[in-house]
Amino acid sequence: MKLAHLTPNPDLSPRLAVIKGSHAVFAAELGCAAKTLQQLLESEPKAYADLQSAATSLQPGTGTKLSDLQYGPSVISPPVTLAVGLNYSEHANELSLDNDAGPVLFSLFPNSLAPHNGTVELPTHLTREVDYEGELGVIIGKEAKNLTPENALDHVFGYTVVNDLTARNLQFAEPQWSRCKSFDGFTPVGPVVVTADEIPDPQQLKITTEFDDLRVQDSSTSFMVRSVKQLLVTISQSLTLKPGTIISTGSPGGAGRSRKPPLYLKDGTVVTVTIEKIGALTTHAVEV
Repeated sequence: MKLAHLTPNPDLSPRLAVIKGSHAVFAAELGCAAKTLQQLLESEPKAYADLQSAATSLQPGTGTKLSDLQYGPSVISPPVTLAVGLNYSEHANELSLDNDAGPVLFSLFPNSLAPHNGTVELPTHLTREVDYEGELGVIIGKEAKNLTPENALDHVFGYTVVNDLTARNLQFAEPQWSRCKSFDGFTPVGPVVVTADEIPDPQQLKITTEFDDLRVQDSSTSFMVRSVKQLLVTISQSLTLKPGTIISTGSPGGAGRSRKPPLYLKDGTVVTVTIEKIGALTTHAVEV
């Protein structure tokens, strides 16, 4: 099942919807009281089962055309957004950073979440080195603590696409990474959340990033240093993962900083991150 937050009017808050083909049906129209994915995850399990059953019975063409709707972030008001750094060796090498000690973990602030086809304002008074990072996002479905390799993926609700935008000059000037990646709109997520039953193996997904007309990242989640399963086991040893938590699992090689000359977002840049079985997440840049 594909879920998204959509609205027919930008003045209205995006609401949870089921996407089927080129159309969407709002969850409320299917008898679901949850207005957001977070509310759905915090509901009784029957609420999700009923929504899934109703979605299965939808006929093609039912609902509103996606072309008549605007997206919100695929996850709204998560308990926390956690990001994993340097989880692909090629990316760690191109940044000349060490990833041997263990997963590099940091949080992203709520104001950074942004939608598919949204606009990110580049804060040129602070940085002219905003870089892209296409990543697989994992959404936790049920509370998780001290997971094992055998049960880790059972706690995953679904997957989404993340573009982990980064102010590189700040990243290398400060000892922590949360600020350089948490400017307003620096964490586009979407366009949808695909439930885990449709992606039984998250380590076999093609991931690409297009910078305008140039393909700058072309890889597979199979090249992660630590798999989704391994990340969940490690992270859950030190903290309890709450339903709705997003974990952005790291970016493959091809970052703009590594190019000669460096390739950073500028006014008018369009970046699209595509992950197999999930979809394409597009972000438009504008300088302020």
